[in-house]
Amino acid sequence: AMILFSTSHITLDPDTSIIYLCGKGDSSIRYFEITDESPYVHYFNTFSGKEPQRGMGYMPKRGLDVNKCEIASFFKLHERKCEPIIMTVPRKSDLFQDDLYPDTAGPEAALEAEEWFEGKNSDPILISLKHGYIPGKNRDLKVVKKNILDSKPTANKKCDLINVPKKTTDTTSVQNEAKLDEILKEIKSIKDTICNQDERISKLEQQMAKTAA
Repeated sequence: AMILFSTSHITLDPDTSIIYLCGKGDSSIRYFEITDESPYVHYFNTFSGKEPQRGMGYMPKRGLDVNKCEIASFFKLHERKCEPIIMTVPRKSDLFQDDLYPDTAGPEAALEAEEWFEGKNSDPILISLKHGYIPGKNRDLKVVKKNILDSKPTANKKCDLINVPKKTTDTTSVQNEAKLDEILKEIKSIKDTICNQDERISKLEQQMAKTAA
């Protein structure tokens, strides 16, 4: 028999060959294993929650805790909050589980945007999670803008030398870093406030449930 999930969001983990089905309005996550042998798709299990999900987000593998044998992490969207759901494999070994964590896609892009628009294709750049994910330095986004004057012949070379833009000074970069730090602090403060509000809402909901009972 064939089972169709017309409203389910399908998430494939190519590292473990597991498919997760997260239906909008559903309160469960069904997951299946893909194999090379018939019937190719094998039912694993179902994670069931109390409330239906309005949406579901999937975190990249490099955000998992390999010491706890986490293999997948979802963010379930409720009406007023976002609930993390973590899938783990019950193993007690303190050693790195190579079968659970093969090399996975890293944050570095294999192609630039211009190359992709040109029709080029490339496999993702893989990283190892054996020692945990260590984020590298943020790479500057390169934006190439074509100038319509480039196609016209230059009338005077001296003019070109005069119009060459000056290099940005170290002072400007320091100011930009200071502004970035300030923005990051504000974002952290907002996140902390939201977490505190979520905790208060959960406590109030529990109190209301007890009162209604």
